[in-house]
Amino acid sequence: MLRVAWSPEYVLPLPPNHRFPMSKYEVLPQQLLHEGTLQEANLFAPPPLDTSHILQVHANTYWNRLSNLQLTPQEIRRTGFPLTQELVEREIRIASGTLLCAEYALQHGIAMNIAGGTHHAFTNRGEGFCLLNDIAIAALYLLNQKLVSKILVVDLDVHQGNGTAQIFRNDNRVFTFSMHGANNYPLIKEQSDLDIGLKDFTTDDFYLKTLDTNLKNLIDQVQPEFIFYQSGVDILATDKLGRLSISREGCKQRDRLVLETARLNHIPVVASMGGGYSPDFRDIIEAHANTYRLAQEIFF
Repeated sequence: MLRVAWSPEYVLPLPPNHRFPMSKYEVLPQQLLHEGTLQEANLFAPPPLDTSHILQVHANTYWNRLSNLQLTPQEIRRTGFPLTQELVEREIRIASGTLLCAEYALQHGIAMNIAGGTHHAFTNRGEGFCLLNDIAIAALYLLNQKLVSKILVVDLDVHQGNGTAQIFRNDNRVFTFSMHGANNYPLIKEQSDLDIGLKDFTTDDFYLKTLDTNLKNLIDQVQPEFIFYQSGVDILATDKLGRLSISREGCKQRDRLVLETARLNHIPVVASMGGGYSPDFRDIIEAHANTYRLAQEIFF
């Protein structure tokens, strides 16, 4: 059975005209339940995460200042969110959801988080709507528990997974692969184990061929025992922050490539939602929903 992490804490009140589409975390599960892709039994609400898991990834001083709402105004601006206790609780629940998804994926082949993919969170700071790096927290949990020994991060958000790259820079147990817009945020990129920077207005054909070739090579070369998939839909041509020209069907085929590769190679996979900022809300919801529809089709 497909297990999907979701909690009411994922939906955070934000000031009017805030550019982060928080309501997608409320609408997406409703859509998936309405159409029958998910049943209530598929959903689970992650409990708060034990601090020890957070401190495996994030610096103690950063976590203490974040959890006590003591970040500087500059640090808060960099995250893009007003700093509140509700925001910290949200980040904890999201990371907990991805960690538990990792356990479920080992049992069922796949699990998914209707949030997460917070790949701009570094060991000692947050930025770009990311404060705790859920993928890194879950990956180190699997490694520390000796549940797997080699992990591949497939980050296909339009923005480079700079925080994840920094966290695992010197850890050869985790291979970080980021395919993103070369001219997009962040201005200064970190170095992933494999970075593919795409030109503005890249279209479906080039995108999918590039992904297919590199993903196959990585499975052969890295031989991962687990995949974390950052499935941001800000690659869409409609996305106001994306700069690429990927159709909704192209985005769906991207997801199919990743999920079928994991399934055919018997590699458990956790998908985290990532970004999506299209002005037409239906583009965001449909593109994200396709990832869940494909998961059911391919794995169950």
